[in-house]
Amino acid sequence: MKLYFPQWQGAGTGEDIQAGAEALLQYLGASGFERVELSKIPAGEAGKKRHCINNYEALHEQLLRLKTKISEEQPATLQTIGGDCGLEIVPVSYLNNRYSRLGVVWFDAHADINRPCDSASCNFHGMPLRTLLGEGEPDMDSLLFSTLTPRQIHYVGLRDVDPAEQQRIAEGQIYAPTRPDAEALVQTLHRKNIEEVYIHFDFDCLDPLDYDKTYYQVPRGVRVNEAETCIKALQSNFRIVGTSVLESVTTKVEELGPIKNILKLLME
Repeated sequence: MKLYFPQWQGAGTGEDIQAGAEALLQYLGASGFERVELSKIPAGEAGKKRHCINNYEALHEQLLRLKTKISEEQPATLQTIGGDCGLEIVPVSYLNNRYSRLGVVWFDAHADINRPCDSASCNFHGMPLRTLLGEGEPDMDSLLFSTLTPRQIHYVGLRDVDPAEQQRIAEGQIYAPTRPDAEALVQTLHRKNIEEVYIHFDFDCLDPLDYDKTYYQVPRGVRVNEAETCIKALQSNFRIVGTSVLESVTTKVEELGPIKNILKLLME
C-alpha cells in the first residue's frame, strides 16, 4: 500500500513540509498513492497545545484517519510519502503488530524519542519513538496498533540529541553509532533475529553538503552514497515491509536530483 500523507502539524508551524511532500509526490508520480486528508482543525499559528503537544487536536484527528484507512486495507507492506516524522506512529505500530520480528531503522539527525513533558518545542515530530515505546502521552495510545521495545530501534545518522533523549537511548541500550556502518547494522539486526525491517528516512539525516532542502540542516551527516549503501544492504538481507520519505521541503522537483536514487530505492 502506497500512502501520501503530507502531515506538517507535528512540526508546529512547519507548513513548508506539506509543500515539500507534494514535490516528492510529483517527482515519483501520483498514480498508485492513496491520499490521506489532513485535518481542517486550526493549526500552526492558530493551533492549540494540549498534553504539551502543539496542534494536538488536528494531529489526533488526522492520525486516526490514517489508522482507519490502514485498518480497512490490512496491507502487507506500506510506503509513505510525508510529511513530518510524527506520522510514523501509525504505520510502524501496524507493521509491528503484523510481523513478530520487525526491526526499525531510523535514518534521522534527531532521536525523536522525547516525552511531551521533556520537549522544549512541544512539537510531536520529536516524540514518535517515545510514543511507539508506549511511554508518550497516554491520550495518543489509542492511535497505536502495538508498541515497540528499545531493542527494535536502530539509528543511522543520529547527531542532534536532547539530554532526556540521550538518557533514554543509554537506558535502553539503543543502537546509535556515531557513523553509518552498513555491515555492522546488518550484523546487529541478524544477531537480534530480525527478519522484517521498516526504514524511516528523514532527509535531515543527510549531510547538508549533499542535500540541504530539509526542514532542519545538521552538519556532519550521512553522505548520500553512504545512505544508498545502507539501504541496499538492508534490502539484500531482510524483507523490507515499510518505508517512508519525510521532511524534505523544496517545492522544485529539479532540486530533488541528489536524492533520486534514495527515492527510487525506498518508493519504487
